[in-house]
Amino acid sequence: MNVEALLAKRVRDLRKAHGHTLDDLAEASGVSRSTISLIERQEISPTAVVLNKLADALGVTLPALFTDEADGDAQEQPLARRADQQTWTDPATGYRRRHVSPVGFASPLELVEVSFPPGESVTFDNVTRLATTHQQVWVLEGEMSISVGEKAWHLKAGDCLAMVLDQQIVFHNPGRKPARYALALTTVSTNQRTPK
Repeated sequence: MNVEALLAKRVRDLRKAHGHTLDDLAEASGVSRSTISLIERQEISPTAVVLNKLADALGVTLPALFTDEADGDAQEQPLARRADQQTWTDPATGYRRRHVSPVGFASPLELVEVSFPPGESVTFDNVTRLATTHQQVWVLEGEMSISVGEKAWHLKAGDCLAMVLDQQIVFHNPGRKPARYALALTTVSTNQRTPK
């Protein structure tokens, strides 16, 4: 299944699993009903910002939209060969993400590799309602400027930044070359959070 077909299926399946109509998901995500419908029919390629809003409203991480966990025919495998890993390119910025983690394998951790073009930026307004997602960004090549709420960091190769996806996050490549980084994500249900 190509990535656009997979995204369409995942959004539709998750929406239905939550008992949401298109209008319900539009209200919960801030994405228009018509846009969601076009995504589900594979008539448009959604941007990373739109996918993030849909993931938040559906209570899943962005990488979870790129795995078909509902496929009963898929056998759980602990190994994900590079050739089998889903790759997707954001039509707005050209940033490319590759879902590295094995599909369907029961693990609280998700790994993603990102290649981010020079001069580009993506802003995620994270308002996850059903879960708390922790993420670490490990820069492998190039540099990235990352803002989390009011705080900002400039990361170079080898640097690693930890964050909770509960406020606005801005990814920006200020360099002249593409940046490459790894994301590690783990999600905890809001009813499992420990008090601070």
